[in-house]
This record gives sequence, structure tokens and C-alpha cells, in this order.
Amino acid sequence: MPVKSRNSIPAYQRIQGKIRKIIEAGGLRPGDAVPSERELARVHNVSLMTARHALASLEKQGAVERRRGVGTFVAAPKIHFNKLMSYTEQMGSRSLIPGSKVLLVKIIDDEHEVNARLALSPNSRVVKLERLRHVSGEPFALETCYLSAAQFSGLLTAPLHRESLFATLERDYNVELGYADEEVDATPADPRTAELLGVPKREPLLRIRQVIYSTKGVVILYVLGLYRSDRHNLVIRRFR
Repeated sequence: MPVKSRNSIPAYQRIQGKIRKIIEAGGLRPGDAVPSERELARVHNVSLMTARHALASLEKQGAVERRRGVGTFVAAPKIHFNKLMSYTEQMGSRSLIPGSKVLLVKIIDDEHEVNARLALSPNSRVVKLERLRHVSGEPFALETCYLSAAQFSGLLTAPLHRESLFATLERDYNVELGYADEEVDATPADPRTAELLGVPKREPLLRIRQVIYSTKGVVILYVLGLYRSDRHNLVIRRFR
């Protein structure tokens, strides 16, 4: 039985919490070694079994990875694609602090495939928003979002470097997002994307193309995401 403190919080949970706080504060970064079971047991005055339970729980949560015969290390954060969530929501669900850098935001009128995906006429004007996503200083993804300029031109001046696009659409435009149709495949990193994501040129990337609809079935945005394949898990539930 895990040892409990006087406030009835199991000791293994207290250890987990302390390790998570260190990771979130940047004291431990992806790839850094986490204290061993024996060291945790000594520092926190708990049994070896309790320390082992704490690390096993962190591993199950995806916070650390254990390498047999080597040790336990901070895992690279990963996104699990099994629900339509914003990047901010995804990171928040994993107790991580998201970051975004706006690389480009402008109105375009020359990408006909984008217009088709947005169910717009070929010469319609479209807002193009390109952002580099990162967490703990590590680049995660290069995401480009497209929306109708007739409806959403105000996004040109929105503070999308620090605010969720989903939240902005819901708050400022009364748009309630409902579901997305997605295409998932692999693509090699071109020189610019490779530099932005910190990967070798032609490194395989996970490419996800999303057409996102409102709860009323109206197309709201098209998103082209290029994701580091070592930072994402695609979770699919199958029924028979």
C-alpha cells in the first residue's frame, strides 16, 4: 500500500506532483534524466515500491519514459488526436504551457484548392494564418489556418500569438465548432519547415488536413498541419 501523508494524499502522488512541477518550470527538459527509484525513496523517505509506483504512474501519463537498464527520462510531450481540440486545450489537458509564434497573417485570393475546401467561390478572399507551435521551447508543429476573409477579416489584428483561435472564434464571432473531417498522411520536410521544426531535411512529418465545421454543419476553417512525427500519437477507436 502506498504511504499516505497526514493530508491523505498518497505519497506517490506527492512525488509525481513535485516531478511534474520541476518539468513544467523547465528544471527538467525532454531527454533529461529523472531521479532513480532509490534516490526518490531516499529523498522523500518512502519505500522503494512507492517510488516505483510514482514513476510508473508518470510513465502511464506520458510524462516520462523508462529505458530498461538505463534509467527514467523526461518524455517529449505528445499530442493524442482523438478529440477536436485547440492546441491550447490539448496542451492544457496535459498540464503543459503552450506557445505560438505568428509567422504570417494576411489576406490572399490565389489558392483555389483552399477556397474549394472552404466551400467558397474560386476568387474569394481568404485569411491565411501561419503559426509555429511549441512547448517548453521545443517546436511541435507548423500550422496554417485558412478562413473566409468576408467573415473573419478581424483576425488580422487579433492577438493570436497568445490566444486560442478556437476560443477567439467562439467569443468574438459566436461560432460554435462541432466536428472536423481529416486527412492524415506523411510528407517529407522541405528546407524551410525542417529549419522551423528543428528536424533534418526530408524528415518524415505527420501531415493532417482538417476541414472544421460549426455545429450547424457550416465550413468554418481549413487547417494544414505539419507535425513532428516523434511528438504525436494518432489514437483511433475501431468498432466492429
